[in-house]
Amino acid sequence: MRLKTLFLGACSILAISGFTSASAETLTIATVNNGDMIRMQKLTDDFTASHPDIQLEWVTLEENVLRQKVTTDIATKGGQYDVMTIGNYEVPIWAKQNWLMPLKDMPADYDAADLLPAIAGGLSVDGTLYAAPFYGESAMVMYRTDLAEKAGVTIPEKPTWDEIKTAADAMTDKDNGIYGICLRGKAGWGENMAFITAMSNSYGARWFDMDWKPQFESDEWKATLNDYLTLMKNDGPPGASSNGFNENLALFQQGKCGMWIDATVAASFVTDPKESKVADKVGFALFPQKGDLGNRGNWLWSWNLAIPASTTKGDAAKAFVAWATSKHYTDLVASKEGWRAAPPGTRTSLYENPDYQKAAPFAKMTLDSINAVDTSKPSVQDIPYTGAQFVSIPEFQGIGTAVGQQFSAALAGNMTADQALSSANQLTTREMMKAGYIK
Repeated sequence: MRLKTLFLGACSILAISGFTSASAETLTIATVNNGDMIRMQKLTDDFTASHPDIQLEWVTLEENVLRQKVTTDIATKGGQYDVMTIGNYEVPIWAKQNWLMPLKDMPADYDAADLLPAIAGGLSVDGTLYAAPFYGESAMVMYRTDLAEKAGVTIPEKPTWDEIKTAADAMTDKDNGIYGICLRGKAGWGENMAFITAMSNSYGARWFDMDWKPQFESDEWKATLNDYLTLMKNDGPPGASSNGFNENLALFQQGKCGMWIDATVAASFVTDPKESKVADKVGFALFPQKGDLGNRGNWLWSWNLAIPASTTKGDAAKAFVAWATSKHYTDLVASKEGWRAAPPGTRTSLYENPDYQKAAPFAKMTLDSINAVDTSKPSVQDIPYTGAQFVSIPEFQGIGTAVGQQFSAALAGNMTADQALSSANQLTTREMMKAGYIK
């Protein structure tokens, strides 16, 4: 039975029986506090108007807190949430644990075939979709065209890290509160380690060798972390060890950053004239590479809506997930906020839409960046894992955050780069031995 028919039938029964909204099902939805998800919450009247028998209750959390709470809830079958916002890291791992409801029998007009293959592939197990992508992203350089011109530097479409360093040095004007570059420093496997892992990939580094032995004391990792720390010390904002995606977004929108290297999804926010003071002064470039290695970070992420297998409200949850990730929702955002604000990186049809292409100067670079990712080979070296800016093993969530804490401490000046790398190597080795990867 189609969901639409099911819910129309349910509504008719309620009306005939004389029930009021007191009998409505309430979905508890856990989500992250970023701009796209907050926008979705503001638009849910459209959903409740067509589903009067479903009420929505939101739990909106900072990224690191969200990950901790939803992971604990689903692993313990706590049943606190009916819909969860999770990443493409969790989806295949949790699906294989039978923790997620398969998204079969979606409404006929959902058009799952329209989902970008790179994104849908990361959310599927044995050809079955286990989460629906709300938006997808790779990573790229966003920069102030006016500051680059004033500083006399050119940022090419395909920059190297040396060119980024030169531009950051030239654009930095700390006396006037301008920092040449803003990068993630807040500890977390999905915060600073997302960026630093992507950077390390571009430097030719790898997390593990083929025997699962950590490689943080390699030359490639030493070059990565030293260059990152030097960039941030010379050209970054104060207190950067507390800055994640949202903090750097605010700095860039306020005109404080010459460059920001981060998720492609940020492009719609830095070019939003209602939110960004520099909306008409933003240029874009691909994620940098080191020398001629040809590896540009291999970042691939999506925030997705998934339904825990423990929910007792599966049909209602599926109806909401279908609405929030549909073509209809994309059109709704465009009608309210303009095409530039449409959730990016999930549907082929969006990138074929001339209205979107015209409104979003970053569209082609976003799509090219996503399509260029090969999660089976994020490093130029041989590796035993898949992933992009993360390692696709269950233990990575804890290990990645612990390593991120070492690197954040080095950024804050509490330890040297060598000390942070040595500590990262030791703690990762210990955890990998405990988990049985290293014999």
